[in-house]
Amino acid sequence: MLLRHTNKEILEREALTINPAKTCQPIGAMYAALGIHGCLPHSHGSQGCCSYHRSTLTRHYKEPVMAATSSFTEGASVFGGQANLVTAIDNIFTVYEPDLIAVHSTCLSETIGDDLQQIVTKAKDDGKIPEGKHVIYAPTPSFVGSHVTGYANMVAAMAEQFAENTGKPIDQINIVAGWMEPPDMREIKRLAKELGVTIQLFPDTSDVLDAPQTGKHVFYPKGGIRVPDLKSTGDSKSSIALGCFSGEPGAVALDKKCKVPFKTEDIPVGLRATDRFLMRLSKAAGVKIPESITDERGRLVDLMTDMEQYFHGKKVALFGDPDDLVPLTEFLLDLNMKPVHIISGTPGKRFEQRIRAILADTHADANVKNGPQADIFLLHQWIKNEPVDLLIGNTYGKYIARDEDIPFVRYGFPILDRIGHSYFPNIGYMGAIRLAEKILGVLMDRQDRDTPEESFELVM
Repeated sequence: MLLRHTNKEILEREALTINPAKTCQPIGAMYAALGIHGCLPHSHGSQGCCSYHRSTLTRHYKEPVMAATSSFTEGASVFGGQANLVTAIDNIFTVYEPDLIAVHSTCLSETIGDDLQQIVTKAKDDGKIPEGKHVIYAPTPSFVGSHVTGYANMVAAMAEQFAENTGKPIDQINIVAGWMEPPDMREIKRLAKELGVTIQLFPDTSDVLDAPQTGKHVFYPKGGIRVPDLKSTGDSKSSIALGCFSGEPGAVALDKKCKVPFKTEDIPVGLRATDRFLMRLSKAAGVKIPESITDERGRLVDLMTDMEQYFHGKKVALFGDPDDLVPLTEFLLDLNMKPVHIISGTPGKRFEQRIRAILADTHADANVKNGPQADIFLLHQWIKNEPVDLLIGNTYGKYIARDEDIPFVRYGFPILDRIGHSYFPNIGYMGAIRLAEKILGVLMDRQDRDTPEESFELVM
């Protein structure tokens, strides 16, 4: 349904959210859990909740997402789901034989007050968890936060419940991954290898949600961080958290438990954020940036310089996850574009503070908002009041793009109607080149479409 009913008059809303720019915590927790090798995520709630979480991830990645559920009925909804979860743990290890189960809660189990720690302890005491197997858990109520919050809670649970400090330091750096695509995580590992740095990246969904087609179904793909490697993070020299919303909570938990110091950097989207990440990693490991990576940076700068006239002055509206939007906004400024409307559904004061600081010298009057009422409806209203040349966001932005006739770049989560996001990185210098190329593509397509016949030419 098109959105021509959206009016330009903006009214302050305290409770109503229309077309939210986010989804729920358990989806993020399920995605993070898939970043551990041999893990079966488990949704402690109803079958319908689990089906929604699985289907959303499946539609985004075009891969079968395996997960289990406590299958709440009316009885569990009233009296609690302990019996369901204990039975589920026993059945899962017996039938599906995972290395570990990662349990996340839902609205229903949180509302009735189920204590995951107590239930998992009971399952262990009752002998339902086999020797050498593991169950971790994270509270992820859907009625607060967003999918980013759920991801962060599960990543923190990995650090809290797995990391061990043996007193024997290991010459490695932890990279606590914020919410990124599998190819982005693969790119982080490639960059570290180019630097000659040993890292432990967690979670790591590469080779899990972008596994190759071999003609044979594998229930637990080869990717994901292994449990022994996850335990070793407590002996690492230091940690780098990518993203203050999705990555930092895991690094904080690791520091509290094992005294591993950390620094937080933005997810390396674009030029400057990649510069900062690589300099942080090289400093932490005591190595120099190799010429091969410097050359990649040079190619990005060359593209930005060659095509500056097409980027210059274009107004942009963008929406999505906070850890993506902060470095993306910075990159748009580096391209001499004008971010004028910025929306994130994930709550947290640090987002607007960072965006305002980035825009302070050039676009201090930009519209910026995050939280429950920062929805796609509000973004549409802003666009009606101040039209833009480009819209960047997930698939749900395509209705606005069609309604307002705006060039549209799909970016973020979820992307349900295109492919490529789960195969090509958006981070690092090479990812920035791809992102700039996508932006150029839609802008130049529009220029071709709208150019008068007498001015239409082969080379613009």
